[in-house]
Amino acid sequence: MRPVIRLALERSARLTRQNRLDEAMAVAEGAFQRATADEHPEIEQWLIDHTSDFTGED
Repeated sequence: MRPVIRLALERSARLTRQNRLDEAMAVAEGAFQRATADEHPEIEQWLIDHTSDFTGED
């Protein structure tokens, strides 16, 4: 996945932990829309691997 997509997902996770859910969703949606079809599986795996980034739990 391109670095810009990963950075957007990381920002979305930070915003989620700060309870800024509307902003988090907007950032994530923008990343999903810019992603190519080839990137979608990698994004899905990143989200699975980084669930705790969004919840703040280990």
